[in-house]
Amino acid sequence: MSSQPNSYTDSNSHYPGATAPRPDGLQPETSQQDLGQRDASQQGTPQETGPADNGQRHSGEDPARQSLLNVRTEVGKAVVGQDPTVTGMLIALLCGGHVLLEGVPGVAKTLLVRALSTALSLDTKRVQFTPDLMPGDVTGSLVYDSHTSEFTFREGPVFTNIMLADEINRTPPKTQASLLEAMEERQVSVDGVSRPLPSPFIVAATQNPVEYEGTYPLPEAQLDRFLLKLTMPLPGRAEEIEVIRRHASGFDPRNLAAAGVRPVAGAVELSNAQAAVAQVAVAPEILAYIVDVVRATRSAPSFQLGVSPRGATALLNTSKAWAWLSGRSFVTPDDVKALSLPCLRHRVGLRPEAQMDGIQVDDVLGSILASVPVPR
Repeated sequence: MSSQPNSYTDSNSHYPGATAPRPDGLQPETSQQDLGQRDASQQGTPQETGPADNGQRHSGEDPARQSLLNVRTEVGKAVVGQDPTVTGMLIALLCGGHVLLEGVPGVAKTLLVRALSTALSLDTKRVQFTPDLMPGDVTGSLVYDSHTSEFTFREGPVFTNIMLADEINRTPPKTQASLLEAMEERQVSVDGVSRPLPSPFIVAATQNPVEYEGTYPLPEAQLDRFLLKLTMPLPGRAEEIEVIRRHASGFDPRNLAAAGVRPVAGAVELSNAQAAVAQVAVAPEILAYIVDVVRATRSAPSFQLGVSPRGATALLNTSKAWAWLSGRSFVTPDDVKALSLPCLRHRVGLRPEAQMDGIQVDDVLGSILASVPVPR
């Protein structure tokens, strides 16, 4: 493998030429009945939609993989045009990691999580994070029982499989911090007693990218606990027409059963899939490539904060999950490129002067991916 160059370009003039795959286009192959599948004429280039198949996808040979791919079909019955986000959520579940969803109100963030949990037969709870939310409102607290004259623990909404933390940046840091133990240790400690959370457990937190009044930005330590940051864009014209058509036909987002969303996988299939992902092979050259990409963020002129080793581990694990979903038993450089943006974009910080120049984090990361030598 070639050594990494000492410097690279991250100026605006270089961004349009970046050739890294767009990770927000992650889209494993699905059957034609997938209602979320876009018309072939609207698909991006292979670089935009993630790693190429290369004739190595054999999803039908693995029941666990097929069941997870079927989840996308079920979610597509309720959510239109967000296949990449669904795939990102599946990758997070395969890695046991948490997801930060960023999108304006009304792009079906809550509906997506509810449909996903229904298709996977998982429990989900939603918490609206507000300025007056207390830590005990999330984790649970001790409640006095007048009948026994004793304090008993009442579980909070964090005791679930998928916790939807809606507008997490609208609650004060003290309440935000109450999630750290749950996210990292998968347990809640109250009055000196540690209580394990259900398995699987992930946090899907949302935040509005354009409204900053009355918000408390997440600290870097908490952002680093999120495995992926996924952006949910507004739908295209054809997709929005489909959304309106479904509502005109009587679609009720509060009644997923009527929409035909049904369980197609469960905790057993998810556990089997996680075991299969753990067996995906990673060549030494790929490990070195991941490290080179991460280390390049620490010397990027536009970044004042680079990616930590935890970010490198996250990129490794998600690349393995993406390779497995794509039907391969080994990781390729394209897998790493496809997951780099959602894995790293929230783990770096722009310098103030770069922000003033209008430089975007994704652009700098794209420049890094285009500059770091790819193993052959």
